[in-house]
Amino acid sequence: MTPHQILQQYWGYSQFRPLQEDIIQSVLSGKDTLALLPTGGGKSVCFQVPALALDGVCLVVTPLIALMKDQVHNLKKRNIPAEAVYSGMNMFEVERAFDNCMHGKTKFLYLSPERLGTKLFLARLPNLQVSIVAIDEAHCISQWGYDFRPAYLKIAQIRTQLPHTPFLALTATATARVKADIQEKLKFGKNAAVFQKSFTRANLSYSVLREENKIQKLTTIFKNIPGCGIVYVRSRKETAQIAEALKKQGILADFYHAGLDPRTRSQKQDAWIKDKIRIMACTNAFGMGIDKPDVRTVVHLDLPESVEAYYQEAGRAGRDEQKAYAVLLFNNEDIGALQEQFERNFPPIATVRKVYHLLGNFFQVAIGAGEGQSFDFDMNKFLETNPMPAPDLFYALKVLEENNYLQATDAVFLPSRVMVRVTNEQLYDVQLRNPRLEPYIKVLLRSYGGVFDQHTEIYENILAKNLKTTTQYVQNALTVLHKNQVIDYIPQTDKPQLIFTQPRAAAEALVFDVKLINFRKKVRQDNIQAVIAYAQNNLLCRSRQLVAYFGELDSLPCGVCDVCLQQKKLQLAESRMERISAAIKKQLRTNAHSSHELVAQLTDFNEDEIIKVLRWLTDNHQILFKDGTFRLNQ
Repeated sequence: MTPHQILQQYWGYSQFRPLQEDIIQSVLSGKDTLALLPTGGGKSVCFQVPALALDGVCLVVTPLIALMKDQVHNLKKRNIPAEAVYSGMNMFEVERAFDNCMHGKTKFLYLSPERLGTKLFLARLPNLQVSIVAIDEAHCISQWGYDFRPAYLKIAQIRTQLPHTPFLALTATATARVKADIQEKLKFGKNAAVFQKSFTRANLSYSVLREENKIQKLTTIFKNIPGCGIVYVRSRKETAQIAEALKKQGILADFYHAGLDPRTRSQKQDAWIKDKIRIMACTNAFGMGIDKPDVRTVVHLDLPESVEAYYQEAGRAGRDEQKAYAVLLFNNEDIGALQEQFERNFPPIATVRKVYHLLGNFFQVAIGAGEGQSFDFDMNKFLETNPMPAPDLFYALKVLEENNYLQATDAVFLPSRVMVRVTNEQLYDVQLRNPRLEPYIKVLLRSYGGVFDQHTEIYENILAKNLKTTTQYVQNALTVLHKNQVIDYIPQTDKPQLIFTQPRAAAEALVFDVKLINFRKKVRQDNIQAVIAYAQNNLLCRSRQLVAYFGELDSLPCGVCDVCLQQKKLQLAESRMERISAAIKKQLRTNAHSSHELVAQLTDFNEDEIIKVLRWLTDNHQILFKDGTFRLNQ
């Protein structure tokens, strides 16, 4: 089938979105391709459609288990066979997934970047007919990026076994430097193609407002702007406080963060998507992979850690191309808080070694063992056993990840799975010899027909209801059958996963790349300075500032951001306002001046213009007016 026929048959669309068809044709022609499409721009279609047009299996590399599961689920709903291999699966499940790719009709195999380097995968790779390698969140490969993950650097190693397979790198945000880095690190060919949709969002109005009483302003925003919205805050505690404050004002709100159990998170997310909840107060754990086009407002109550993160989160507003708003509320205290956050990002190496040692003991992993092993990781339980400030643990884990010793994942609900490991005849024999287990075996076979062929998701509470017994009794029976190697039973988990990516070493033997740590510090500091500059620059169009950060230097003023609207009120062009503002500040660097003195000194501009800009600079806290004179706000 042609790409258009595939799109129509499996997705029900008659037309591709902008750039999608160009990217697909590039991949089908065998070219390495870099695609930059904004959040919600339809990146997955860019590899799913060409993969269905080609023979073989498409390898999809992504770091997010929740997105893997969602995409595999959505593909299967469209009758497209797909598999995923992620932490929390046992060896039998992983082997089965690889077997299905080798011998079945599987079209998509989703893997974390860490899995690509395992001996098991590398042994299976020569027997896989790989059509495309798609790398999602491709900015993670760049040390210049805001979300660097060392495991991405190893992706290019499989190119030696796949010399003629095109690589497709996809991301929503990348600066010019990061774009070049992605292509270099993935060893793109000379004829590689780059497709980039403009970062300009014409329907999105950006505003940055200095506010001391953020809750009051937030309430005003949601009372004036109809429709659903998101409020991003930095701490989990704040999410509940903000939701409660909004509810007291009659605004239907709820809260969301990664510390909630997966079932609760899923229920809250569904309620918001179905408009049962209007406003979601959340950490940045919310929004990834959620396709809700009619979000009217996204508000940030804290300064984000990077322009990339801000652009991506703000960009969740107005995906339906209708008018939407992205608002950043900040004050001088936020700048100090962001700097403190930066300091915590890089704990002392002694703290990192201590955390690693305690984790090894907590999971009872012997020195030299544990490579590739995955463990349920309850942070609260760990901190009860090993008291320390929670931020110390969190940021030490980040350093261990960036130095490729551990990998930590968010909590993902993995249902219980069962596969029968014996033949029909052997199972019948087990039933005869164990009459107490017979009812459990019979109801399992009756309820789940595929348990002989593959690991099948089961729900013990449903089995218990059919048997008129308790869930605990069902779990006990399945555990006995597992211990006797009759079945492979993997109980459900909803905990985050911690994976030892290398054999456990003695803590004092850990080698940290100090040069890399210092480099990442510099990158992180630059990110913070860019965010502060964006928040404080009240002279340049917000949209122009954002897209210029990503390398688009020729965009026009948007006309709808807070800066453009203010300039319309002043009736001054952006360049004219910049020149007058700079001239005023130059005069005030040495002494305070009255308006009359400034008008007399700035002969290149007329009095009306100078007075307007003085008023504007004062309103925006860039200069102070006291005792009849103006001075710089230091």
